[in-house]
Amino acid sequence: MAVGGFEGGERAGYSMTKSGLMHDFALPRPVAVPQACAFCDEIPEDKKMCRNIKTLFNFEPLATEQEIRASALQFVRKLSGFNKPSHGNAQAFDRAVEEVSAAARRLLTSLHTHAPTRDREVEAEKARERSKLRFG
Repeated sequence: MAVGGFEGGERAGYSMTKSGLMHDFALPRPVAVPQACAFCDEIPEDKKMCRNIKTLFNFEPLATEQEIRASALQFVRKLSGFNKPSHGNAQAFDRAVEEVSAAARRLLTSLHTHAPTRDREVEAEKARERSKLRFG
């Protein structure tokens, strides 16, 4: 059973001792915690888990601030390896989410395409069909 975001297994790590020697130790394994996804509205709240970052460009209506922030959060989580950072890392983590959100917003507003805009409902239905084929 997971406690505090970690489960019983361990993984190896290394640290430097005061004398300059390498010392190996064990770290707890992180556990994935279900997170809400702006694209998963049909999934019950206790079953939501977003494992990948969704495309936000070329949809009608445009991506919301919540969707942009959710994708930035997933990106920072992936880069950092933290689902929720420690108190000491929280400020840097939050700053990174804000900076990535701002960069994503600038990117989305500066991109252009001649392709027709995609409909969110149609794309969501396609994703559900792919999921049924994949998971039964």
